Amino acid sequence: MRGSPIAAQVLARRWVLGTAFALGACVAVAATTSKAWPDGAVLALVLLVPLLLPLPGLLRGDRRTHAWATLCVAPYLIYGVTETIANPAARTLAGTVLFASLAFFVALVAYLRATRTGAPPQGRPDA
Repeated sequence: MRGSPIAAQVLARRWVLGTAFALGACVAVAATTSKAWPDGAVLALVLLVPLLLPLPGLLRGDRRTHAWATLCVAPYLIYGVTETIANPAARTLAGTVLFASLAFFVALVAYLRATRTGAPPQGRPDA
């Protein structure tokens, strides 16, 4: 027996919010530990802007915001890959940013799939 669609939506929404806050925490820690105090704080604020832009819509559960928030993941993917390759001292933190950004993207797509309307039900058709 399959779970209810509402339960899937609630779970996906919690997953989106959890991964968004985890990504923000990873980015803040990576930025503040890679630079000295004032420069690290400024870098953290600059890096958190793409994540803060869709946050009000994500908290409201707006489907359109979830759709365009997938585009906000790109800077974190680029940052994670670049730091992993170019900065051996920051590979662990950059790897966590990369993993968190991928998890956030997957969570956004899962929410969009759980909330789509007019789509055929998932799973095998019963014959």
